[in-house]
Amino acid sequence: MNRRKFIKNSTLLTGSISLVGINQISAKESKVETQIAKIKPNRLKIGDTIGLIAPAGYVSEKALQESIENIEKLGFKTYYTENVKSKYGYLAGEDEVRAKDLNHMFENDKVDGIFCIRGGYGVARILRQINYDAIKANPKVLVGYSDITALHYAIYSQTGLVTFHGPVATSTFNEFSVNNFVKTVMNPEAKTVFTPADDSEKGSDYKTYVIREGKAKGELVGGNLSIAVTFLGTKYDVDYKNKILYLEEVDEKPYRVDRMLTHLYQAGKLEEVSGIALGVFSDCDSKVGSAQGERSLSLQEVLYDKLYDLGIPVIYGLSFGHVENKYTIPFGINAELDVQNQTLILTEPAVL
Repeated sequence: MNRRKFIKNSTLLTGSISLVGINQISAKESKVETQIAKIKPNRLKIGDTIGLIAPAGYVSEKALQESIENIEKLGFKTYYTENVKSKYGYLAGEDEVRAKDLNHMFENDKVDGIFCIRGGYGVARILRQINYDAIKANPKVLVGYSDITALHYAIYSQTGLVTFHGPVATSTFNEFSVNNFVKTVMNPEAKTVFTPADDSEKGSDYKTYVIREGKAKGELVGGNLSIAVTFLGTKYDVDYKNKILYLEEVDEKPYRVDRMLTHLYQAGKLEEVSGIALGVFSDCDSKVGSAQGERSLSLQEVLYDKLYDLGIPVIYGLSFGHVENKYTIPFGINAELDVQNQTLILTEPAVL
């Protein structure tokens, strides 16, 4: 190649790179400008109709009847389709069946709110079949936890609708859980204060302890740790910047908790959040005296090791997760975390 031709080609290449850079900047600016606005659902009232769905694991007849009884004791009517009785291996029916049921509940004007019957596994499989336009046009309270974390992430990222990390319909609806549910989705005030239940006698998993003191403000995002990690790099992930991250887990060994927190850290997520509220990590500690326990770090050691040096407020043992005493936490609502006083405070109503 002669020198004149080389210079000409180099000039064209430089111009192309500049245009690519401009296009990338424009795309980023466009993404910021089209950020989805937050949508709050209407509050639930006594006498409202609750749609029962099974977007994840298989539901037995006993679990269905228990769900109906629990929800009706709260003062609601219940509605479900025959789809909740479907079974496809460990799933509550094939993907299209479960997605159809979810879409139907949002599209049905007679349904005021939605409860997931149980978690398990399977929500992630239906995310591409959900009608997000219908959800955005018909915002409703949706409640659940564990695998339902996948719905919270997907619905919030795609529509801006505030959903609720709270009891599934088969949960224990004791006084603590009912009171926290009512003050979040039925009778909210300008500020709603969550304080932990006194469950320390149930074991070390339930002990509340401070990892790093301080106060944090920001919108609430999170849920089950193992589910949250699976959304990294997908279009269903959410912005973590200046958010309060809440996490819970069940039946994961300390090294697995370590691995998942390390994944979040290496993805840059933990460095972005303003504070971390940890619920109960049920059955996640090493077994003292066992061969596995002797080789393992304790759960508490892992949490200190991975989270203390972030330099942000972190607390363990708040009342949410695979436990009987549960908060109902709104995904996307502004809150304050006060580690010293062991409180999580919603600073705006989560419902209209």
